[in-house]
Amino acid sequence: MNKKPGPTPISPQVTPPRKGLGHILDAAGYSIAGFRRLMGETAARLELGAATFTAVLFLLRGASAGQWLGLVCLWLAVLAIEALNTAIEVLTDRLSPEWSIEAKHAKDLGSLAVGLGLTITAIYCAWVVLGF
Repeated sequence: MNKKPGPTPISPQVTPPRKGLGHILDAAGYSIAGFRRLMGETAARLELGAATFTAVLFLLRGASAGQWLGLVCLWLAVLAIEALNTAIEVLTDRLSPEWSIEAKHAKDLGSLAVGLGLTITAIYCAWVVLGF
């Protein structure tokens, strides 16, 4: 029984990076796409909710401009860590779809990084809100 070859699957073409302003615009587009993907993660949405909650606490506390800067930087760092953790999970699932101890370790370490970032942020928020 002869099988007729089906259509050749079309794979995306890799285009060379643009230079100058085009490169910056492309990078911004990739970042926006990454943010949209990150917002598909429950953890990231919960972190944004927590950031909003802490912003309300800072408003009520009358936090200084420097304290606000610290808060914004810490929450941006948490989202950056969450994005890297999500990237680790996506790549791990792609490269090791079956269970493996290495995949478990990679995911656990990514989770630890997020947890440590959240802990640092929570300590800072408590320090500001409680007036230490």
